[in-house]
Amino acid sequence: MLFSSMTFVFIFLPILLLLYLVTKKELHNPILLVASIIFYAWGEPKYLAIMLLTIIFNYFGALAMEKFVNHKKLCLILTIIADLSFLVYFKYFNFLIANCNNIFHSNIHALDIIMPIGISFYTFQAMSYLIDVYRGEVKAQHDFYKLALYICLFPQLIAGPIVKYHDVADQIDSREVCFEKVNLGVKRFIIGLSKKMLIANTMGAIADKIFTQDPHAFGHGIAWLGSIAYTFQIYFDFSGYSDMAIGLGLIFGFKFLENFNYPYISRSITEFWRRWHISLSTWFKQYVYISLGGNRQGKWKTVRNLGIVFLLTGIWHGAAWNFVVWGIWNGFFIIVEKLLNIKEFEQKEHAKWVYVLQHFYCIFLFVIGWVIFRADNMKYAWDYIMNMFGLLHTNPVYTFAYYVDTIEIITFVVAILCAMPIFKNMLEVKNKFGRAFINLWLLVLFFLSTVSIAANTYNPFIYFRF
Repeated sequence: MLFSSMTFVFIFLPILLLLYLVTKKELHNPILLVASIIFYAWGEPKYLAIMLLTIIFNYFGALAMEKFVNHKKLCLILTIIADLSFLVYFKYFNFLIANCNNIFHSNIHALDIIMPIGISFYTFQAMSYLIDVYRGEVKAQHDFYKLALYICLFPQLIAGPIVKYHDVADQIDSREVCFEKVNLGVKRFIIGLSKKMLIANTMGAIADKIFTQDPHAFGHGIAWLGSIAYTFQIYFDFSGYSDMAIGLGLIFGFKFLENFNYPYISRSITEFWRRWHISLSTWFKQYVYISLGGNRQGKWKTVRNLGIVFLLTGIWHGAAWNFVVWGIWNGFFIIVEKLLNIKEFEQKEHAKWVYVLQHFYCIFLFVIGWVIFRADNMKYAWDYIMNMFGLLHTNPVYTFAYYVDTIEIITFVVAILCAMPIFKNMLEVKNKFGRAFINLWLLVLFFLSTVSIAANTYNPFIYFRF
C-alpha cells in the first residue's frame, strides 16, 4: 500500500486513526501491529512470511544472548547471518550469479526472484536491535509482540527512516497521544505528500523522458537538465516519504529522528552525508564504522574504515555495479576531505566567493553521483556523463520544448526554493494570522496532491526498490 494512494489517505489511515483514538492505551500496540501487518500484506502477502521469520529469529537470538552470556557473540553472529541470508538471497543472489558467469564463463541460470519490498530497511532495524542488546544498551525484549511492532511498524516499514531500537524502545512501552502531536503529524504528512506528488513526480517525468533515451539522442544541455531533474526527484521523493513517515509516527505517539536536513546546501560531501539519509549514515557509523575502530587507530585505518562503510552503502542500495561505483564515488571524496581536514577548513571564516566555490564543488559531485545512481548500468552512466561535458557525439531527436513545459519550469523554481531552509520553521509559527495562512496553504497543497493522486494510476517511491 502506498502512502500516496487514495486507499491509504481516505480509507486505511482515517479508520486506523479513529480506532486508535477511541480505544484504551493498552490496545494501541496490538492495533498498530495488526494494521502494520495488513499494510505490508496489502501489496504482496506472500512475502509477509519473510518478515515474520526475521522477527522470530531476532526475538530468540536476543533472548539467547541474554541467557547464554558466555556465548553472547556467537548468538549475535548466527542471528545476523540469518538476517543477512534473506537479504543476500532476495536482493543479491542473481547479481552474484551474473558476475560468476562473467568471471568463470559458466552458464548458471538466474532464479526467478522478486525482492520483498522494504527488506533492506526492516533487516537493518532488526540488526540494530540485536547489536543494541549485545552492547548492553538495551535489554532483550521479552514481549514478542512489542518486538514485532518495532520491526514492522508501518510508517517506516517500506522505505525508512531506519529507526534504531534504542531510539524508540521506551516509546514502544509507553507514549503519549495528544491533539498537538496529531495536528503536527497531519501537517508533516501533508508536506511530505505534496513533496512527492507535486515536485518529485513532476521532476521524475522530466528525468524519465531523458534517461530512457540513448545518451547519443540528446545534447549536453538536455543531459544536464535530466541530471538536475533527477537530483530534485530523488530528494523530494525520499525526503517526502520520510516526512510522511515522521508525521504518521507523531500521529500515533512516536517521535522518529529526522532523516534529511537540507542536504543540497552542503559545502562538502562529508557535510552532504551528515544531512542526507541520516538514519542510514548514522546506522553505518554506529554499527560498522565504530565497530571497525572509527578514527581511533590512525589515519590509514580511518581511511580503510571509511572506504568499507561507503562500499557497503553503495551495495546496500542495490545489486548492480553502478550502485557500487556510486558508493565508491562518495567514499573517495569523503576520504580526500578527511585527509585534507576539510572540517577544520569549513569552520574558518572565508570570503563569500570561497563559500560559493565550496557549494558548487559539492553540487557538482553529487549531481554526477546521481547520474551514476540513476543509470541502468555503468556503460550508460559513462556515456551520459561524457555527454554532459560535450565529449560524446550526439544527434538530438527532440527540441528543449519536448522535455519541459511552463508548469515544469515553475516546479523547477519551487524545487530550488524548497531545497533550501527558507520554510524550515513554518510549522512553528506562533502568530495567529501566520498559523491561519499556513493551515490554509496546507489545505491547498493537500487538495492539489489529492488531485494528482487521482490522476496517476501508479507512483511508487524510488526507495521502494532498495
